[in-house]
Amino acid sequence: MSYSVGQVSAFAGVTVRTLHHYDKAGLLSPSDRSHAGYRLYSEADLIRLQQILFYRELGFRLEEIAAFFKDPQVNPLERLRARQRQLSEEIARLQSLAEVAERAIEVQQTGISLTPQERFEVFGEITFDLSYATEAELKWAHSDGQREAMARAAAHTKEDWRQLMGEAAVWRAELLAAFDEGALSNGERAMDLAEEHRLHTARWFTACPPDMHRRIADDFVADPRAFALVIPPSQQRPGLAAYTRKAVHANAARHAGGRTDPEEGQ
Repeated sequence: MSYSVGQVSAFAGVTVRTLHHYDKAGLLSPSDRSHAGYRLYSEADLIRLQQILFYRELGFRLEEIAAFFKDPQVNPLERLRARQRQLSEEIARLQSLAEVAERAIEVQQTGISLTPQERFEVFGEITFDLSYATEAELKWAHSDGQREAMARAAAHTKEDWRQLMGEAAVWRAELLAAFDEGALSNGERAMDLAEEHRLHTARWFTACPPDMHRRIADDFVADPRAFALVIPPSQQRPGLAAYTRKAVHANAARHAGGRTDPEEGQ
């Protein structure tokens, strides 16, 4: 039995244009034509179309599907297994992104309702870059500390945020003063400021042992968005991110009983 293009389009759920495209691509050409010259599909053609649609649903490109039919050496089973692995990885990635989105929403809401004016009053120039938050979530997806920090941030009240941002502003002013006055990045003054930042993080977000603090400070230099959460761009100076990182590393070494070079500058 043969079927017209319109009939196949109707019961296969594809457009006539798609069928014509498959024909032009050499992927599925009707086996016969009517006396009037119209394309007619056979039962075998319909089976092939079903296979094409199945592979398309799994995300295979048309070129890959064509190779399945043209090359007898191609093992469709191996291709399917490979695609299954890719889909499993994609499912895991999307699940992770869904969790990131949920946590990002919590952080954006900060557990309270703030008007734009109140948000500015509380956070000032410090803004949360959602793209950075997403990447950080993916980077630390399996970190208990990251999950605790997000949960605690979401639970903070407006007064909590006022207090912690006030503390951060005082610390920031002291750090800028130390940097501008040329205090050594591994001197007592800078290391004490690094320790204050570490304890501030532990007090308001999550436990922050020296090793973790070092990794946080490494991001200050590697990604400007991370440092902008500590020092807004309008207050930053050239070399300040690196100076802060050095102070954090020196403080971590102090905790470990290590020694730093007294001649090291900013």
